[in-house]
Amino acid sequence: MIKFKSKKFCRGSFKFGIVGGNGKVGEKGAGNCNNISEIKWELRPGGMLVQRRETGSSVGEGMIVVRVSTVSRSHDISIEATSTFGELKMILSMVTSLEAREQRLVFKGKEREDEEYLHMVGVRDKDKVLLLQDPAIKEMKNLHRLRSTNQQIPTPISV
Repeated sequence: MIKFKSKKFCRGSFKFGIVGGNGKVGEKGAGNCNNISEIKWELRPGGMLVQRRETGSSVGEGMIVVRVSTVSRSHDISIEATSTFGELKMILSMVTSLEAREQRLVFKGKEREDEEYLHMVGVRDKDKVLLLQDPAIKEMKNLHRLRSTNQQIPTPISV
């Protein structure tokens, strides 16, 4: 593990030759570095070291609203941007009647795995995610329903 020593930089518009408050050239007037701040670093889930953003957001920072569409309905789900698709499936299982293993989530034309992070894939506020039911599990449910009603299950005819 490598530790990086933080350096202090001036964040103001620093220019030499600005006329100061008393009219003398060469003073740094508005560009002085009295507001020196330390740069903070963070390690993203993908392993990239980046400069930490300084946002003045209130409580709920990082929360996004994802519009999840099924064939017949759509749901607006509020979730953390750093959540995974698996966590989104757990929330959807409470909203819909589908269990997490029965759900298939599609974003930007690709089915997404449970371990993928929303923000790493590019899901932003008000983006649309498509929810589909797994066809294999749907067929198994239909077969189970037929068996429970004591109906004869159609079998393929061999020629």
